Amino acid sequence: MDPDAAIETRELTRVYRQRWRGREIRAVDGVSLKVARGTSFGLLGPNGAGKTTFVKLLLGIVRPTAGSATLFGVDCRRPEARLRVGYLPENHRLPSYWTGAGLLDFAGALSGMDARARRRRIAELLDLVGLQEWANVRLSRYSKGMLQRLGLAQALMHAPSLLLLDEPTDGVDPVGRQQIRAILRELEDQGVTVFLNSHLLSEVELACREVAIMDRGRLVLAGRVKDLTAGKGYLVTAAHVPEALFETLRAKAASAAMRDGLAEFLFPTREEANRAVDVVRAHGGWLESVTPTGSTLEEVFMRTVRPQTPEQL
Repeated sequence: MDPDAAIETRELTRVYRQRWRGREIRAVDGVSLKVARGTSFGLLGPNGAGKTTFVKLLLGIVRPTAGSATLFGVDCRRPEARLRVGYLPENHRLPSYWTGAGLLDFAGALSGMDARARRRRIAELLDLVGLQEWANVRLSRYSKGMLQRLGLAQALMHAPSLLLLDEPTDGVDPVGRQQIRAILRELEDQGVTVFLNSHLLSEVELACREVAIMDRGRLVLAGRVKDLTAGKGYLVTAAHVPEALFETLRAKAASAAMRDGLAEFLFPTREEANRAVDVVRAHGGWLESVTPTGSTLEEVFMRTVRPQTPEQL
């Protein structure tokens, strides 16, 4: 195992046995994954893919059937592996009679922080998540987005090196999601490793540098977001392109088409696209757009994940 990796798993497997049905369910099936320190990493997959079980294995909540997992080089089954981890579970429930500051104080005490350190850290975190004015207000008056931000603050109370977040923006309005993304970017800049478990593809694409996709317990794709969504060139669209010029450029382009009076050319490189733009303008054509081609993370996801049959749902 690599001690410099924030998370590393090798052939990690968790099997559940349904004795009454006489079958086994491989919730996590031979997953080998490495997450570098100080990066933002998103784990994607449809419902039932094994994402939450994978996180539970990292936290020692569930024991592996086979394989291994480490956090900063320490076996996940050992309690000390979790000392550097902050965790925000999905659909967390916070007692409504607590105040924001009271909750953070309790979380800090559980982490072994002394009273002076807790007071200082509470002020820092409430400022980070934008809840300074709500410090002494009971949680029953907090909105969903505010509770999510407070939950993030409690996960950060002991200044962890690794932050595990399970659907942190689920049910949060657009403004709240933007605020949470900004906080995560700031944490990454500070060297914190952010591991985001989600099925909200657009959020992961905006928040994470690297992703992995799980399907039916197995890891089916992993890499940098910019690499997975990279396109195959530049699409040049122009109007008033004479037929002769269209034929000339089509011979040089990877593909070409005429749609609603507009000529479209796909060029593999930026240099070729720029030369085509110069030619179009020199011949009196009107440039409409130059667009880098690419895929969204959702499109990559849909190409990668197999649809489930009714029997598998």
